[in-house]
Amino acid sequence: MTDSAFADPPTGTERARRRRRTQPDIERGVAVIREHLRTMPAGPGVYRMLDDDGDVLYVGKARSLKKRVTNYTHPAKLPHRIFRMVSETTRMEVVTTHTEVEALLLESNLIKRLKPRYNVLLRDDKSFPHILMTGDHPYPQITKHRGARTRKGDYFGPFASAGAVNRTITALQRAFLLRNCSDSMFSARTRPCLQYQIKRCSAPCVGYVSETEYAELVDEARRFLTGRSHDVQQELAAHMQQASDALEFETAAIYRNRIRALTAIQAHQDINVEGIEEADVIAMHAEGGHSCIQVFFFRAGSNFGNRAYFPSHDKETEDSDVLAAFIGQFYDDKPAPRLILLSQAVPEAELIAEALSTRADRRVELLVPQRGSKRKLVEHATLNAREALGRRMAESASQRKLLDGVAQVFGLDATPERVEVYDNSHTRGTNSVGGMIVAGPEGFVKNAYRKFNIRNVADGERDERVDDLEAGDDYAMMRQVLTRRFARALKEDPERSSGNWPDLVLIDGGATHLAVAQEVFAELGIDDVPVASIAKGPDRDAGRERFFVPGRDPFMLERRDPVLYFLQRLRDEAHRFAIETHRARRTKALGSNPLDEISGIGARRKKALLHHFGSARGVARAGLADLEAVDGISRTVAKRVYDFFHEDG
Repeated sequence: MTDSAFADPPTGTERARRRRRTQPDIERGVAVIREHLRTMPAGPGVYRMLDDDGDVLYVGKARSLKKRVTNYTHPAKLPHRIFRMVSETTRMEVVTTHTEVEALLLESNLIKRLKPRYNVLLRDDKSFPHILMTGDHPYPQITKHRGARTRKGDYFGPFASAGAVNRTITALQRAFLLRNCSDSMFSARTRPCLQYQIKRCSAPCVGYVSETEYAELVDEARRFLTGRSHDVQQELAAHMQQASDALEFETAAIYRNRIRALTAIQAHQDINVEGIEEADVIAMHAEGGHSCIQVFFFRAGSNFGNRAYFPSHDKETEDSDVLAAFIGQFYDDKPAPRLILLSQAVPEAELIAEALSTRADRRVELLVPQRGSKRKLVEHATLNAREALGRRMAESASQRKLLDGVAQVFGLDATPERVEVYDNSHTRGTNSVGGMIVAGPEGFVKNAYRKFNIRNVADGERDERVDDLEAGDDYAMMRQVLTRRFARALKEDPERSSGNWPDLVLIDGGATHLAVAQEVFAELGIDDVPVASIAKGPDRDAGRERFFVPGRDPFMLERRDPVLYFLQRLRDEAHRFAIETHRARRTKALGSNPLDEISGIGARRKKALLHHFGSARGVARAGLADLEAVDGISRTVAKRVYDFFHEDG
């Protein structure tokens, strides 16, 4: 299954709202726009259409705001999508800019941040990884880097994936023997680590290489990453030959291995085109109202990989408009390369190039190659886009068929567009967490996953919205998770217009878990969200799961039923997410201790308390007299410790 990327299908609430729209809606929308036109400036700027909930429907830019917005007052000439948007408009907001380039940059930023329903949307919450060669240490470190470039050093990239970066760093370590350890680990070493033993580091931490010699290795790596790989390989080949001629075969073997490592980097780069030093190749393929855009990254004459995108857009939107909107949003938070090769022409290409040049502070060119090696490169990217879209559409069709089966199994009125699955995880009642995963027609919607840190008595935490619970009480944990999830949903989206309400809630558990969910919904006044639970079979045997649905006897599905496999995958994904979240919380907790927060408890008293009671939890449960019995703990200190853990008592 894959992350959701296509346009979100309308929820039942949204479909009902659309059916209720009549002629007065479009008349109201046009009247609103005409009212704003009375004071609309004629210069460049950005406008926003808003609905009666205050949500942004659409963001647009214009060279002349007044002229552009006037077009919306002629509904007979509007495409169906824009007609719907005008019908929902109840007010407008306008921001003027000095130039149309500024308007384009602002439009791209607002679309990416506000995600208006009627704009083409690039759904991408991942930054691109780079290779960082640090510049704030005598022996620079080579490492993977994401995010803001706040650390001094040289950054190389972007790479399409973390895997591409990791492979390249590993090969660079073999080729140039650079360290990848942190500065603190470097300063603490007294003997070489495993990286030296497996010939991936020259062990500068223990003086096996001088600062000057290490600087030469760094310079070679920097030249290789900036496109002078041929020169570096020739120099290494010359050194290898000299060592061989001098009968220094071990030294020659070291140079041979370094040359092989560099060759391995280039072998992973799949396709390279002579004459392209720095460029992005952006190719689009559209079919059936959906589209895929492939981006290939070329830096320093090397292919740094590619990534596929599936922008959300209306089926009526022209391909060229989708591609233009993608370019603006894609480069909103990253500098564009000097050359961008496109599979097709886009509207306002000169304006887009000027805007990208302004942001990158250098000239950026948009080019649609018609022949030669650059055209072959674009065709290769287009082929990748077509194949990726084919795979996505096949997965989507299969997913919807499985969701149809889920509707039949649980007796739902319609195919669910959003399924939420819940599970809990803890270790003997500590670091308890609840996990919620979401699945829909396009697969797992990972940006909608949520974690819930359980507040319980054992951890000394409280949540005013729910009752306290004893550690390890799985039913009470589920009650807390569901209460927090749906109490917040009722508060933030009582009209259920955001598409974030589930069409099915699936609980990992048995009849009692289902009863807990029903009680929560009853207490919150929710009577229209279907809920079911899935219990593991005898001896946790996969394929013998029992399903519980209100008003029905427990039932099982045929072992080979595809819907059973699908529901198992949902359950397993929820379990995986809860386990990983719990482990992360437990790992974080290992480095902290509540005793550290108590004034007057130093290392000696902390050690005495832990030795006496065995753990911080034991200290928290101890009575005042028990605390006073510990060596070195006076009555005053014992009272302070007791009050810390019982301040709400």
